[in-house]
Amino acid sequence: MLCLAFCAHVADEALTGFLGVYNPTVIAIHAKLRWFPMPTFEYRDWLVGLIIANLVLLALTPFAYRNSRALRPLAWFYAGVMLLNGLGHTIFTVLGQTVASVHFQRPAPGFYSSPLLLLTSIYLFIRLRATRPLRSN
Repeated sequence: MLCLAFCAHVADEALTGFLGVYNPTVIAIHAKLRWFPMPTFEYRDWLVGLIIANLVLLALTPFAYRNSRALRPLAWFYAGVMLLNGLGHTIFTVLGQTVASVHFQRPAPGFYSSPLLLLTSIYLFIRLRATRPLRSN
């Protein structure tokens, strides 16, 4: 479900001008913190990269349904990143800006699908905890 929510989120961001907020935000942060690790993107590269990421994550779904031990750390990480992603879009919507120099009309680009990210990432956390392997002594 989180993979499908992520697909919806990518579509939401693409349709609401996410890069018009993201790129100026990254540039502003780079001006103050040279070490900041986030890159700027051209639209086509960004969208193709996210589509490939979604396809890879969707391809891993059968392993998740089998409760693959190797996949569990990735699932925890993925759920955490998506939770933070959903929270970020929500917080930026409330603030009406990302950094002092980057303002936008509310809601923030990508906000409409943020509740899906929040709910499905929390659900994945719950399922990961409920299906954790039993430890043998």
